[in-house]
Amino acid sequence: MKVLLINGSPNEHGCTFTALSEVAGTLNKRGVETEIFWIGKKAIHGCIACWSCTKLGKCVFDDDGVNALAARLDEFDGFVLGAPVYYAGVAGSMCSFLDRLFFSGDESGEKFANKPGACVVSCRRGGASAAFDRINKYFTIRNMPIVSSQYWNQVHGNTPDEVKQDLEGLQTMRTLGENMAWLLKCIEAGKKAGVPAPEREEIVFTNFIR
Repeated sequence: MKVLLINGSPNEHGCTFTALSEVAGTLNKRGVETEIFWIGKKAIHGCIACWSCTKLGKCVFDDDGVNALAARLDEFDGFVLGAPVYYAGVAGSMCSFLDRLFFSGDESGEKFANKPGACVVSCRRGGASAAFDRINKYFTIRNMPIVSSQYWNQVHGNTPDEVKQDLEGLQTMRTLGENMAWLLKCIEAGKKAGVPAPEREEIVFTNFIR
C-alpha cells in the first residue's frame, strides 16, 4: 500500500511539509509506504476549460508537473492533500494544480474512486476551516472515502518550529495517519474477502437553464 502526500506550499520544507511529515511518519510506522510530492515554486496554469484533455488524454499544459503526476495515479492507494492558507482559502497554485489533476488526470472518474483521501491545512492563525472545506470537495466529487481525525486536520504556526509547538495539531496529524492506515487495510481485507467495489450508474448531467 502506498499513499501520496501532495505538498501544495511554495516552501518545500515549510509548515505544510512539517504537517504532512507527521502524517507520513505514522503511515510508515503502520507499514504503509509514502511519497511526498512538492508542486514547486514555478507558475502553475489554471484550467481554461478548453476540454483538450478529453481528446489528448492529458492536460494541454505540459510544463508544470500535473501531467507527470497524473500518469502515476494508479501507483497510489490513498491521497493526502496539504496546503497553506492564503486569505482564508487554499493557496492559488494548489487550487490550479488540483483542478487540473482531478479533471484532466481523471477524466474517466476512476483514478481516484474508492481510494481514501484526506486534506491537511496549515495557517498562522485563521482561515483553516474554509481551506479545509475547499479541499474536501475534490474527494466528494470523485467517490472517495474521506479520512477524518480527532479534530479538523490543521496545524498552526508561522514557521516549522512553531508548528512543532502545536502539540494538538501534530497529534491530529498522527491520528489522521492512524485512521488512513486502518482504512486502507480494511479496504484491502475487503478485496481479499471478495467484497466488490460499488457499482456505478452512468453519469447523468443536468444543466439548469433559465
